[in-house]
Amino acid sequence: MTAAAASTGEGHHRQRGQAALVDPLVARRAPGDPPWDVYLTGTVFLDIIFTGLDSAPVRGTESWARGMGSSPGGVANMATALARLGLRTSLAAAFGDDHYGEYCWDALEQGEGIDLAASRTVPGWHSPVTVSMAYEGERTMVSHGHEPPPEAMLVHGGAPDRPPHARAAVASLTPGKRDAWIAGAAARGTRVFADVGWDDTGAWDLAGLADLEHCEAFLPNAEEAMRYTRADCPRAAAHALTAHVPLAVVTLGAEGAYAVDGRTGETAEVPAIAVEALDPTGAGDVFVAGFVTGTLADWPLADRLAFAGLTAALSVQEFGGSLSAPGWGEIAAWWRRVQSVEGQAPEALRRYAFLEALLPREETTPWPLRRAVPTIGFGRSA
Repeated sequence: MTAAAASTGEGHHRQRGQAALVDPLVARRAPGDPPWDVYLTGTVFLDIIFTGLDSAPVRGTESWARGMGSSPGGVANMATALARLGLRTSLAAAFGDDHYGEYCWDALEQGEGIDLAASRTVPGWHSPVTVSMAYEGERTMVSHGHEPPPEAMLVHGGAPDRPPHARAAVASLTPGKRDAWIAGAAARGTRVFADVGWDDTGAWDLAGLADLEHCEAFLPNAEEAMRYTRADCPRAAAHALTAHVPLAVVTLGAEGAYAVDGRTGETAEVPAIAVEALDPTGAGDVFVAGFVTGTLADWPLADRLAFAGLTAALSVQEFGGSLSAPGWGEIAAWWRRVQSVEGQAPEALRRYAFLEALLPREETTPWPLRRAVPTIGFGRSA
C-alpha cells in the first residue's frame, strides 16, 4: 500500500498459500527441519488507523479524516512482518468471537499465511481495539479492551505447554515475570530473540528479566539499554549486556543500530537510512523481524543490522503497524531505485550490495500488495 492508497482506503489481499517472492532460508532448509521458522505469542488488537488529518482533533469539534485503514495489531505487527519476509510463522494468540476477532483471524491466516493452529477463539470475549490518528508526522492512540479470561491467558502464556517446534521465537520480556514457554522452547533448540517494553516500575533491574538467560539475542532501544546497564552511552550498554545474553543489539533511532556478539567479540554499527517518516507504528517490530531473518539466514552481523534498518525505514514511510510491514517486492523496488539514482554514494551501494543475490532479477509486482481495508463489514462467507 502506498501512502496514497492508505489515504484512500484502497487495499488488496493475497490468498492463502501464495508464497513470498524470496525464501531467505532456501539454502538452509533440509529434511527434518522444524516445521516453523518463527513462533511467537501475545495479544492481537484490531487497529483502526485514520490518516489525512490536517491537525490534532480539537475538543468539542468533529474532525474528518481523508483516509482510513484497519488491520490486526499488537503481536500481529511482528507476525506479519516476519511472514512478509518469507519466514514460516506460527502465532499463538487469543481472538474474540466478535466480528473484530473473525476479521483479525482471517486477515492473518488467509491474508498473510500465518499458522494459527496454536491460537484459540475465546467465546464471549471482546477483541481489544486501538484507534490511531496520524497527523503532522505524529500519532495519537486510544485503546480499549477487557481483562482477558483464563482461556486467553493460557494462550498468551505460551499454550500449548510445548509450543510448536521452530527455528526461532520472538519473546517480549516483562520485568519480574517468567513465561514458561520461553525456557521450554530454548531447551528444544529454538533460538529466542527478545525485546522489552518500558519498565513502569522504574527499577530497571536486569535480574528482573529472568528469561533473558534463555535468549540468544536482546534488542532494546538506546534508552532501555542504558537504563538497564546504568551505562552512559548506548554502545557501552550493548557491551555490558553481553554479560547477560550472547548477542546485544541496540537501536539508536536516527543514528541506526549497534550490535555486539559476546561470543566472538565482533561488533557492527550501521547508520540509519534517511527517509520521510509518516508513522513509526510497528517500526521496532519490523526491525526485529529483519534481524531475525538475517540471523536465521546466517548473514554477517553488519548485513543483518543493515537489513533490519532498511525494513524499518521502509515501514515508517507508510501508515499503520502491520499495514506498513514491507515484503520483498518493496525491498526490490527500493534497491532498483537506489541503483538508478545518479550520484548515489558508493558506500551506500556497497553496504546493501548483498541484496543483489537475493532479489528477483526481473521487475515484479510488489508482494504483498499493501492493504488498507476501510471496513470490518466483510464476513467469512463473502
